[in-house]
Amino acid sequence: MTRTIIVGLDGSPESRAAAEWAAREAKLRGLPVKILHVWEPVPEPVAQAPLLGAETRQHWSEKIPRDSAEGLRLRHPGVEVTAEHLAGRPSEMLCEAAKGAELLVLGSRGLSGIGGFLVGSVGLAVVAHAECPVVLVRAGEQAADEHEMDPTGIPSAATRYRPVVLGLDIDNLDASVIEFAFDEAARRDTGLRAVHGWSLPPYYMDGPTTDLERYDQIAHWHASALAEALSLWRQKYPSVEVAEESPSGSPAGRLIDASHRASLVVVGRRIRRHPFGVHIGPVTHAVLHHATAPVAVVAHD
Repeated sequence: MTRTIIVGLDGSPESRAAAEWAAREAKLRGLPVKILHVWEPVPEPVAQAPLLGAETRQHWSEKIPRDSAEGLRLRHPGVEVTAEHLAGRPSEMLCEAAKGAELLVLGSRGLSGIGGFLVGSVGLAVVAHAECPVVLVRAGEQAADEHEMDPTGIPSAATRYRPVVLGLDIDNLDASVIEFAFDEAARRDTGLRAVHGWSLPPYYMDGPTTDLERYDQIAHWHASALAEALSLWRQKYPSVEVAEESPSGSPAGRLIDASHRASLVVVGRRIRRHPFGVHIGPVTHAVLHHATAPVAVVAHD
């Protein structure tokens, strides 16, 4: 059975940007797109209000995905697009749909005046519990934003893709996260920028200064560990040019900074079976809220 890229759509600008990204990704992968519109039933007294009657709600719940699917087919010829509308809790319905999906794509509002995302409760719940990779796309994200600048200094879809950025924690490596990033870079015919941020343990600090020799030893160890973690994947994807970066400092801060020059940022999330709460880790949480490029969260054991 052909796997599908699913995009959650509610008619908002951010969800429309997510649908456009999903269609572009579907073309790269040769996969179909399914637009999923989830309508959450309202309490009965509200449902009886004249402007929110059953016929009105049904009309819009069907019109939003249908019209969006027609538009995607016109703008992305060759991509198979279907639409479905369901009733239920959006986070639960999207997570259920993700069980058989290749990717799940969601939109996220941009922070006013600040580059990055505003991830709502539905988005966080889906990221925390979905079984397939989840991609968050900002409102206003366009195809050109993922490409290098042209000779006039403007990003253009006619130029090469910007690198894919991979955030790695060498103490919690998982092959699925690394492979996803390499695969995305290969599909885009671009490079991979592997970033591993780290901080000195407190006990290596000696008064107001740091032992520089000891610092260099620790920095060399982190660089060597990162190189070793990527060596197998360099061999598997020889066409992908890899840049390894293991600077000291906040891992989240380094990834957020790298996102300004990325086509996609890839991070991992350890699967936790507890049904309650949002468990995505502090680095992934920060990247989701502040990265300026689309972010893919890959769940792993």
